[in-house]
Amino acid sequence: MTIIRAALVQASWTGDKESMILAHENYAREAAAQGAQVICFQELFYGPYFCQVQDTQYYEYAESIPGPTTERFQALAKELGMVMILPMYEQEQPGVLYNTAAVVDADGTYLGKYRKHHIPQVAGFLEKFYFRPGTGGFPVFDTAVGRIGVYICYDRHFPEGWRALGLNGAQIVFNPSATSRGLSQYLWSIEQPAAAVANEYFVGAINRVGIEPLGDDDFYGQSYFVDPEGSYVGDKGDPYQPELLIRDLNMDLLAEVRNRWAFYRDRRPDTYGDIVSP
Repeated sequence: MTIIRAALVQASWTGDKESMILAHENYAREAAAQGAQVICFQELFYGPYFCQVQDTQYYEYAESIPGPTTERFQALAKELGMVMILPMYEQEQPGVLYNTAAVVDADGTYLGKYRKHHIPQVAGFLEKFYFRPGTGGFPVFDTAVGRIGVYICYDRHFPEGWRALGLNGAQIVFNPSATSRGLSQYLWSIEQPAAAVANEYFVGAINRVGIEPLGDDDFYGQSYFVDPEGSYVGDKGDPYQPELLIRDLNMDLLAEVRNRWAFYRDRRPDTYGDIVSP
């Protein structure tokens, strides 16, 4: 049996960027002490979720990727021997900003990044003010623990990207999020398990917790792993408190499920033209 011990972090806002980074360094060290081989942080992990307002002061949270925070965690990944997924605010150049996740291998190598494709603009999620739609497709990264994909928050409402990640060979897809109780909680327990079943891989769903200074709706946590059969791997995270979740993923289940259900063999891409019509 091939087991990967994987970790998720659901955190609350500490008040400033440096203390958030220090908190996540501590989460990573704790996860490594418990044998975790891969860890994913929440969307925009070192900042508040500032998209509840439209204010240019929050552009200051953006940095290059790779850049100072990526390099800091590259050193930590190498020290701990842990694969890391780091969701951050990226500045490609002044005025060109993305919601991005960097992927770092267990030896500290920067493997690349995924840029969030689908950008919402609804009450409480005013993201088009801050982010351009992602470029670079749906990459899957060869890591020390297997082939990893990333799909960020609002992306999860769009099945096309989930499928693209599967076609590109993903075994685990992480979906770091910042999603609040009033709007989307009814979807939280439906979409990721359905995506895991339809695409026959593991999904790690991460959501922050708490009420932040920029909004009056709270982030409801309840992070979880789900397997290719749509079953939760252990319990969900707490709905109110920060938590480090560590779960053992049985990677042998991937072949078992794909041998049972030949979804990829039976696809009919020649009939799907309507899906990509404007």
